Amino acid sequence: MTRKLVLLCILVAALGIMTVAPAVAQDEFVFGMVLVGPQNDRGWSQAHFEGGQYVEQNVPGAKMLVFEKLNPADAPETTLADVVAEMVDQGAKLVFTASDEFEEDTAGVAVDNPDVTFINVSGDDAYTGEAPANLGNVMGQMEWAKMMAGCAAALTTQTGSIGYLGPLINFETRRLAASAYLGAKYCYETYRGMDPASLTFTVTWIGFWFNIPGVTLDPTEETNSFFDNGADVVLSGIDTTEAIVVTGQRAAEGEQVWAVPYDFMGACDVAPEICLGVPYFHWGPVYKQLVEAVIGGTYVQSWDYVGPDWADINNQDTSAIGFVLGPGLSDESKANMEDFIAKAAAYATDPANEGTFLLWEGPLAYQDGTVLAEEGAKLPMIAELGEAPSVWYLEQLLDGMVGASTQQ
Repeated sequence: MTRKLVLLCILVAALGIMTVAPAVAQDEFVFGMVLVGPQNDRGWSQAHFEGGQYVEQNVPGAKMLVFEKLNPADAPETTLADVVAEMVDQGAKLVFTASDEFEEDTAGVAVDNPDVTFINVSGDDAYTGEAPANLGNVMGQMEWAKMMAGCAAALTTQTGSIGYLGPLINFETRRLAASAYLGAKYCYETYRGMDPASLTFTVTWIGFWFNIPGVTLDPTEETNSFFDNGADVVLSGIDTTEAIVVTGQRAAEGEQVWAVPYDFMGACDVAPEICLGVPYFHWGPVYKQLVEAVIGGTYVQSWDYVGPDWADINNQDTSAIGFVLGPGLSDESKANMEDFIAKAAAYATDPANEGTFLLWEGPLAYQDGTVLAEEGAKLPMIAELGEAPSVWYLEQLLDGMVGASTQQ
């Protein structure tokens, strides 16, 4: 081959590369993920981060931009608008704002960026009609898994006293704590034959989704306080792992104590021997569907309240909500848990129960005695605000629970 021919081949190859490169760039789809906490918190934020990684692995060309720790402690001068502007400059066509903390600000940035789709996690502006057209909401039906968490606690407690470490107080956190309480009451009576009225279920709110020194109560101190005051199981409702860390430490000193962490499938790994299970979100399949809809131009504003895949609640390709049975459960308790989960599946898949949750049936009352549901009446998952009571818009903790229903 002559030198001239070699040079010609090289030139053709180079031109080929130049023509292919823009096509690859054109096929790339950039989406943003805004996290309230660190991406490795072993809780809420890590679950969202790994959900975004699932999208990258399963949607060709998908690329995630991440901003972590957007909160008053870690980024006090940074606004959601600042973060979104940077992501849009880098090509983001879809932004997930992964916290109730961002609900109000997401509506504002959506108005300012009409060509970008926004999904706020756990909010309901799309449901109430307050959202601009390019803003939707998604939330998992964690109530199911919180009932399972409460059940695991009730099957295990030896003192009849359970602590619930809550974040701040709002509709979401009240209904999840109450779901855990209902699961605990049911399993204490059904599987152990104990009087549910004798079960103590105490909720302490730290004031935010995780510890902010000098602003919130210290979750480490509050977990210790539960145990010092007679509880032997602590359920976590916060984004981070203090409850299971403290429990593991006290168990190592010889105490019979257990914990149920929250949010992240692998949370038991912190202290497996005392972990009764984990109610967790798996955002990957949901995020994948939303990303594919935006890419395909088929996304329509929606409020998505996504339940488990009842054929297998731990299927990582289909289920948004799961519950891992923990190593700390006895064999008998594991069997009872499996029975309870099967009952939840049977209830949820019966068309007669559409739009309702297991155990959320009257008689139910708020802490102040106000009747929430009469005998036999099923409380709906959600109803228009102000029209009727519902689980989504739970205004107080339930009668029988100990703890504040509103911010003091």
